[in-house]
Amino acid sequence: MAEEEPKPLNYIPEIILKKRKNNEQWAIRRKQQLEQRVKKLKSDNFSIKKPEQFIREFRDREMDLVQMKSRKKQHKRRRVMPGSKLLFVIRIGGKNDMHPETRKILHSLRLRRIFNGVFLKANEGVMEILHKVEPYVTYGYPNVKSIRDLIYKKGVGKLDKQRVPLTDNNIVEQALGEHNIICLDDVVNEITTVGKHFKEVTHFLCPFALNKPEKALQGKKRRYKDGGDSGNREDEINELLSKMN
Repeated sequence: MAEEEPKPLNYIPEIILKKRKNNEQWAIRRKQQLEQRVKKLKSDNFSIKKPEQFIREFRDREMDLVQMKSRKKQHKRRRVMPGSKLLFVIRIGGKNDMHPETRKILHSLRLRRIFNGVFLKANEGVMEILHKVEPYVTYGYPNVKSIRDLIYKKGVGKLDKQRVPLTDNNIVEQALGEHNIICLDDVVNEITTVGKHFKEVTHFLCPFALNKPEKALQGKKRRYKDGGDSGNREDEINELLSKMN
């Protein structure tokens, strides 16, 4: 009998292999985050704050509110608009010393956790909001490479109220096909150009869960141009993103 010829192996594109690897890493990180959260909740239940700690946190929160109002007045006097239509904003701090109003604003931007990032369209209203919470965020002008890397490596969408890693163009087409956006490249293009369906695309994308960068953020609330971490980094946001992606 003649030997059967071996069947040819199915070719899997490199980009699919990379996406699978990223999904595995994302699942591991999510599991670790959940484990850490459970561990922290358990430890918090057994920790008792001293009265002076409550007083200090209350004073810090009230000072945060005063400083927020001051920054709002400064912004109205200056009204400086950024040099780009597109911003990428990263939450870099905030917890016990944060006033509830600050937390509410960050949540409205979908920045519920430290090292979450979102794309925003730059306008006067957005800049006023960012100035209010400036000590807790850093932002700048992402280039095409940064946008592409974020979407292909970290992209997660919300489909039928479920978080879905962007491993398949069919997911994009199901969510955004009515706007003629049917693949990841279309998503990248709509974000890059701040197109007419920018709002729909950014609402489909979940906030990006970025990695903590080594030595890039020191927890300084001063503005970046003054030697701190917060505020507008302009084009230098791309260097930070390369360390967090």
